[in-house]
Amino acid sequence: MLTLLAAAPLTLPRGVPTAGPLTVPQAPVNTPPAQTWFQLHAGWLTHGLAALFIISAIALITLLAVQTTKQEGLSGTIGGRVESAYGRPGAEEQLKRVTGLAAVSFVIIGTILSLTGL
Repeated sequence: MLTLLAAAPLTLPRGVPTAGPLTVPQAPVNTPPAQTWFQLHAGWLTHGLAALFIISAIALITLLAVQTTKQEGLSGTIGGRVESAYGRPGAEEQLKRVTGLAAVSFVIIGTILSLTGL
């Protein structure tokens, strides 16, 4: 069961105006956003890192699109599967290495950019 309680009238302390709407102070409209030290003093660094980040992202996407699955294999599709334990790595191994470097650079540059506040 619900019981209704009679609410006592609300009283304000002395000196508090009772007439007029309550207003909430607002921040000025044209204030610039807060900037980090890197953004203020090393803009060239943050913009350069942002450019490297975009380049590494595009390189990573391209390299991942070019790679083939283990069943297909680049050398297997061209002229049969030939593996050598000696000598220079094949095109697939070099592509894997370059892709790994692009992925590591993408993660490292992204981490640095997030720490600098860009």
